[in-house]
Amino acid sequence: MERILIKNLPEHIEREVSIQGWVDVRRDQGKMIFFDFRDRSGKVQGVVLPASSALETAKTLRHEYVVEVNAKVNARPPKNVNEKVQNGSIELEVLEIKVLAEAEALPFDMSESGYNLDLTTELDHRALTLRHSRNQAIFKIQAVIIDSFREYMKSQDFLEFQAPSITPATAEGGAEVFEVQYFGKKAYLSQSPQLYKQIVMTAFERVFSVNKIFRAEPSATTRHLTEVVSLDAEWAFIKSWEDIRDMSENTVRYILKQLEERCAAELLHLKAELPVLIEHTPTVTLTEAQDKIFAFNGRDVRGDKDLNAEDERILCEIVKGETGSDFVYVYGYPTKQKPFYVYPNPENPEFNEGVDLLCRGREWLSGGRRINDYAQLMKHVKEWGMDPEKISMFLEAFRYGVPPEGGFAFGVERMTMQILGLENIREATMFPRDMHRIDSSLNQTGPTAN
Repeated sequence: MERILIKNLPEHIEREVSIQGWVDVRRDQGKMIFFDFRDRSGKVQGVVLPASSALETAKTLRHEYVVEVNAKVNARPPKNVNEKVQNGSIELEVLEIKVLAEAEALPFDMSESGYNLDLTTELDHRALTLRHSRNQAIFKIQAVIIDSFREYMKSQDFLEFQAPSITPATAEGGAEVFEVQYFGKKAYLSQSPQLYKQIVMTAFERVFSVNKIFRAEPSATTRHLTEVVSLDAEWAFIKSWEDIRDMSENTVRYILKQLEERCAAELLHLKAELPVLIEHTPTVTLTEAQDKIFAFNGRDVRGDKDLNAEDERILCEIVKGETGSDFVYVYGYPTKQKPFYVYPNPENPEFNEGVDLLCRGREWLSGGRRINDYAQLMKHVKEWGMDPEKISMFLEAFRYGVPPEGGFAFGVERMTMQILGLENIREATMFPRDMHRIDSSLNQTGPTAN
């Protein structure tokens, strides 16, 4: 008999079917045994009656056994219908069970009502906890975020490419990089596909990538990781940094719309509300943002070179109260505080045309206009202390004519965290890497950020 996915069972009422999946729940009630079976498409309840030939096999089953079940699909009596759950209008009358794989006794409660693990235990047992419906909802939503980014970029005629993860130099500068030995020479894990996406942009005009990037930040906070997924876009023939803002806003709008349409069940399960994106996202300069914070609560960060985590939280609170928007753009940062390729404001070169997008108190995006003039770029290379030999491929592209251009990058895990209201970015990461963890804890006596 051909396998039927659980989500399609309502189409087979009064028929015999075969499903394959896991035992999610077992409940013994008198001489009957009830099961919830789970596959990739959802769950369904099945009952083994006392006279069923499957009864003896059913008695041996426990959570996470993998089974093949032959059953009759029955409509539930009207008084037993539960419209709030998947397949709440049907029930399987189990006729035969074949065990495909046995499972050991679970190390903790995996039921919906009893699942309450601390984050360290959750991550130490990731191979098992990924099976829980909460985690599956998180990562289904994250997959749609990535898919939607791809879809929107392609709809705007962007070409996807894959940037390398091993580089001869760092795109961002600074010391927060992982150094690797590369056949006797020094190389680095990529902090960003930035230089490569600018090179590819000079050939194809509009490009994007979905890349793993690595940051050797000595931080054990709820919002930092050493390995993350970056959604990057870069394109040519822009008029100003405002083009970057507008394209990124349209991208976010598309992603949120897709989540609303395709992930309603997962959002409901997680009790998550999508952030509010109004028609025109508020945009303020760094100076204006700092003035707003000072006027709001007397916190004086005026003149600081950037917004810290508390500043971002307060600014989002202010903007939410003023406009109803969960998003705010901040632009015009001190030129020397950003990477060498960011375009200085021609009227005030001390500040650049970089822009960040904040949502619910956290930065989602960083981007802006880039320097496209070769002479100006070389001037910055020198001032930033860069070695031109290590970025010679990047510089070569700009020697031969590059139009005005810019781009942006989103952090997938941080987007997921903020959309779902998670307390720790590790909850939004299947296999988080940080100072204290590569799958298991690197320091059994030291803390893992919770």
